[in-house]
Amino acid sequence: MKVVVAMDAFKGTITSVPAGKAVREGILNAMPDADVKVFPLADGGEGTTIALVRGMGGTLEEVTVTGPVGDPIQTTYGIIPESKTAVIEMAAAAGLSKMDRDQRNPLYTTTYGVGELILEAIGKGCKRILIGLGGSATNDGGIGMLQALGFGFLDENGKQVPLGAQGLRELKSIDTDHVIDSVYDTEFIIMSNVSNPLLGLDGCSAVYGPKKGASLDLIKKMDQWLLNYVVLTKQHFPDADPYADGAGAAGGMGFALLNYLYGKMERGVSIVMHETGMEKAVKHADIVVTGEGRLDTKTIKGKASAGVSELAKKYKKPCIAFAGAVAGDAKVLNQHGIDAYFPILRRVVSLGEAMDFMTTKSNLTNTAEQVFRLIGAIK
Repeated sequence: MKVVVAMDAFKGTITSVPAGKAVREGILNAMPDADVKVFPLADGGEGTTIALVRGMGGTLEEVTVTGPVGDPIQTTYGIIPESKTAVIEMAAAAGLSKMDRDQRNPLYTTTYGVGELILEAIGKGCKRILIGLGGSATNDGGIGMLQALGFGFLDENGKQVPLGAQGLRELKSIDTDHVIDSVYDTEFIIMSNVSNPLLGLDGCSAVYGPKKGASLDLIKKMDQWLLNYVVLTKQHFPDADPYADGAGAAGGMGFALLNYLYGKMERGVSIVMHETGMEKAVKHADIVVTGEGRLDTKTIKGKASAGVSELAKKYKKPCIAFAGAVAGDAKVLNQHGIDAYFPILRRVVSLGEAMDFMTTKSNLTNTAEQVFRLIGAIK
């Protein structure tokens, strides 16, 4: 039997590849002769760099860049030498995970370090950059990133505006004359599972501002500042659309990448599946296994495991899923490509014990073994 395993991370517990290997161990316990291929899985957010680097034979580069609150931080990005491709998570330089909770305030948090990561990758010879937009701490419309690349976002005195959304407040004009030439020689592929526009009730300020530390008053102001940003942007890029799908991703970085860097927006999990060769393996598989920490109706709205189930159905392959927890509304997944799902908890435990790495690993292995023993018995 040929089995493809592509597990999403169980957040805070186990990452994609270890989860996949745990499932593989259980399958082989039940079917020692099975051909089990484990693929990394991510959707453009946390874990995407590791997933693609491991899946594509790349390397991790450690660098120092400007963090979300303006202090230097150590972080990493990936390089795939064969295709001159870099893999960057914007959250690696400008994410909520890179700051303390009491530092959350999009008025001051910046994407400048993301631009520095891009320059580092270009300096290493990369001609293609895959950039994931999940987990941002910012709402600066991506201008910090663009400033690092040589774009001028200028105040009334013709000086660069300050970092963070406060820079949008001071913005009076935009200068594109001093952009680093190699930036325009680079292809940008945007990985996102967010379709929010830049502005309005569904825009980045209103929807994601609160978890980034924005008050209701600041949210309203930021939306107005972003509107001014759009007006000024259109002077240079007339086709700029603040309501394009994903323009509001990562606090408006989607808008910056789409228009200033001519990026192409794609579903993050689709890129991961394509780049790692998962689709070819699924085409020739007998069964596909996926899963995540919690299965519920949100799973079908852009999560990585839903991408796997869609791929399985493209090739008419059965797909099963394992999860740490299964919500009461998860039955809808049976209508969206997941033929059967299984919670892995084996007894009543505390949340802390359930999220323990070794417990989760063991539960995945044991559950996979029993499910595939059943499959073997039926066959």
